[in-house]
Amino acid sequence: MKKLRNPSLSSEKEYAAAMQRIHLLMKKGESNLKAGELKELQQLSIAAERYEDTRYPLPKPTTLAGMIELKMFEMKLKQKEMAIMLDIGEAKFSQILNGKRNADVDFLKKIYHKLKIDADFIMQHV
Repeated sequence: MKKLRNPSLSSEKEYAAAMQRIHLLMKKGESNLKAGELKELQQLSIAAERYEDTRYPLPKPTTLAGMIELKMFEMKLKQKEMAIMLDIGEAKFSQILNGKRNADVDFLKKIYHKLKIDADFIMQHV
């Protein structure tokens, strides 16, 4: 695949070629890549992510728990880690996510500030 400064992918064929090149570079191992290969890997990864975001968008959550779970996924955090980040007990956090407990104002403030969940979305789904 041709090295581009700011690569963009516009077809499945280009995406497949980029993914193949990414796989080959990753197979070498990060410590075995030259500076140019590392830069290429980074640029191709960004281009592939952009292509995936536009071509295969994730459905928007329709519940507060769904939005929190999406944020956990994006941040690559487990439920326990998210509870720690939000400074909330694991049991309480689990109960809120499972609909067994209502979210209190303190919790709503935390997800607004720490997770950057839109206030309108929060108010519509409480």
